[in-house]
Amino acid sequence: MIIGAGYFCACKGVVNTSATDGMMSFAIKIAIPCLLFRATSSIDLASAFQWRLLSAYYLAATSCFALSIILLRKFFQKRPGEAVAISFGALFSNLVMLGLPISQRAWGSAGLETSFVLVAVNAPVCYLIGISVMEISRADGRGALATVKVVANEMFRNSLMIGIGLGLIVNLLEIELPGTMLSAIEMLATAALPVALFGLGGILTRYSMRRSRNEATLISLLSLLLQPLLTLLFCRLFEVDESTTRTAVLMSSVAPGLNAYLFACMYQRGEGAAASSVLMSTIASVFSVSLWLLILR
Repeated sequence: MIIGAGYFCACKGVVNTSATDGMMSFAIKIAIPCLLFRATSSIDLASAFQWRLLSAYYLAATSCFALSIILLRKFFQKRPGEAVAISFGALFSNLVMLGLPISQRAWGSAGLETSFVLVAVNAPVCYLIGISVMEISRADGRGALATVKVVANEMFRNSLMIGIGLGLIVNLLEIELPGTMLSAIEMLATAALPVALFGLGGILTRYSMRRSRNEATLISLLSLLLQPLLTLLFCRLFEVDESTTRTAVLMSSVAPGLNAYLFACMYQRGEGAAASSVLMSTIASVFSVSLWLLILR
C-alpha cells in the first residue's frame, strides 16, 4: 500500500522527481543505516552464529544468485554489472518487512530466535557477496589484489555497511550510548522503511514493467520457489532440526527486499528491472508464501 501510494502521488504530480530522489537519498544514506545500526548494536552475537542454519540458508541464496547471473548473461544478453545488479534480488530476501511478521504469525514466538539470527547477518553477508561479485565482474583486467582493495573500499564507503559496522563495534565493545543519541537514532530508523517504500513507489513510475517483465519473472521464480526449495534440501543435508528448518524455509520464501533495488541504484545498473522485480515478486509472494506455509505445516 505504501509503494502504491508513492506511485499514485508521483503519477498525479503530488510529489515531483526531485522530491522522490530526495526521499531515496535520505533513506539510503541516513535512515536505513540507522535502522541497521540499531539492529546490529543490540543483537545477541553469541546466539547468532549457527553454522548449520547459516550454511543451508546462504548456500541456497548464493546458488540462486549465481544461476540468475548465468541466465541473464546467456539468455537476456545483459552486461556483467547489470546481470549482477538485477540478480541481487535472487540473493536478498525481505526478511525484515515480510519474513519477521509472517514467521511470527505462522510459528509464534518459537520461531523468532531463528528469524532474528538470519535478520542480523543478512545485510552484511549479502552485501559482501554482492559487492565482491560486482567488482570482480567489472574488474576489466585488474589483478586479484587490486580487486580486493576495491571491494574493501566499496564496503567501507557504503552507507549501509557503515551502519552495520558501527553497530557491531558498539555491540562488541559494549559501548553505552547516551539516551539522547539513541532516541535520535530510533526516530531516524523508524522513518527508514516508510520513506524508502514511498520513494520506491515514485521511482517505479519512471520504468516500464512491460520492458523488464521477463527479468522480473525470472527473479520472482528463483526467489519465491527455487530458493526455499534449496533451503529445505540443504537443511535436510546439514541435519538442521525441524523447527529451525521450517522457519528458515519460510524466511527464504519471501520476496526480494528493498535492498535489491538499493543495490542496483548504488551501482546505477539495472534499476528498472530491479524495481520491477521487487514489485512483481512482492505481489506474487501473497500466493507463493501461502503455498509454502501449507507445505511446511
